[in-house]
Amino acid sequence: MATQSMDCSLRIHLLTTCFASKSPKVRAFTIRCSSLPLSSHGAAIGLGETPWKVADARLVLEDGSIWRAKSFGALGTQVGEVVFNTSLTGYQEILTDPSYAGQFVLMTNPHIGNTGVNFDDEESRQCFLAGLVIRSLSISTSNWRCTKPLGDYLAERNIMGIYDVDTRAITRRLRQDGSLIGVLSTEETKTDEELLKMSRGWDIVGVDLISGVSCKEPYEWTDRTDSEWEFSADGKPGETFHVIAYDFGVKHNILRRLASYGCKITVVPSTWPASKTLAMKPDGVLFSNGPGDPSAVPYAVETVKEIIGRVPVFGICMGHQLLGQALGGKTFKMKFGHHGGNHPVRNHRNGRVEISAQNHNYAVDPASLPDGVEVTHVNLNDGSCAGLAFPRLMLMSLQYHPEASPGPHDSDPAFTEFVGLMRKVKQNA
Repeated sequence: MATQSMDCSLRIHLLTTCFASKSPKVRAFTIRCSSLPLSSHGAAIGLGETPWKVADARLVLEDGSIWRAKSFGALGTQVGEVVFNTSLTGYQEILTDPSYAGQFVLMTNPHIGNTGVNFDDEESRQCFLAGLVIRSLSISTSNWRCTKPLGDYLAERNIMGIYDVDTRAITRRLRQDGSLIGVLSTEETKTDEELLKMSRGWDIVGVDLISGVSCKEPYEWTDRTDSEWEFSADGKPGETFHVIAYDFGVKHNILRRLASYGCKITVVPSTWPASKTLAMKPDGVLFSNGPGDPSAVPYAVETVKEIIGRVPVFGICMGHQLLGQALGGKTFKMKFGHHGGNHPVRNHRNGRVEISAQNHNYAVDPASLPDGVEVTHVNLNDGSCAGLAFPRLMLMSLQYHPEASPGPHDSDPAFTEFVGLMRKVKQNA
């Protein structure tokens, strides 16, 4: 409810002495306070806006903690799972990674927005994440590729964001307690208790998030990595391999890397029947990255089962987890997952350590896999399974993102390995 400011009048008399003469002088001035209505934030209605933004948003976590912040981007109320990302750069690629569907992404790097956004760095057709949580929003942009500020970009895509919140404290809470469901709101009409009830009444486990990010119809992909960004000389453009890519939330740069290695790519929806895929006689099949719980998409597991052993296959992230289940293994939800561009992984086949880009909350339990399945890569932070191979069934997989975007290029040779697998099978046919 708006209130009234106090009306006051104060007359002050100052007695001063002039040093040039002995006679005293009296000076008088009056301070007047006008009566103006006040808003619920305490700002006087009718006056111009303050030159600073006041806290107008709340992040309410299911553990009962309430974090007040300032909003940017879209307004409203949104529920999602809060995860933290340790990447230092690449926030636009993160915003457009479909694997973040249903999640609030908290950036541990405190300064975000200084390079603005540009359309060349988008990893999908839209932003799928629930919201963005950052410490400090850059007040200006400085990059020759920038087309607009981050706040305008999010507002146009109806994505909420908050800043001036203690991201370090929230990250420590997530590491200690695990990923938490939260509600982000700019609506004053909703009480803290209502938002807390919303956070405790929603769950991301068991939800099919793939169907909301996958394409609806098949299409051809031809774009390669631009020459100015190409970093590998291992590609064989003279060779052509037809790859069917299942879109569980595929990133554009996965497709670009495959095209750069001489692949003709047909992207198909997540529900595309295995029979139609095999009828197209591909040289290989890619099972892409994607959001959520692999156990929530049994139809995808069945598709993978029908394809493995028939043609060479490569699974990335969600595709890796679906392969694990299709082989008879189990997957489990991690405490807070892996999200960032600086995760060390050991390749057991050559002893090489790769710094990798990762984004997943689920992992394959290697102890549940049948004989013959080889664990090829291990995450050195927690020892979790980061890669699989089953030579007899012509399959390979990685839990992380070999295309990076954003992140280091240490794992790009995985595309060379997949092309080599297809070439070997093709030559022996």
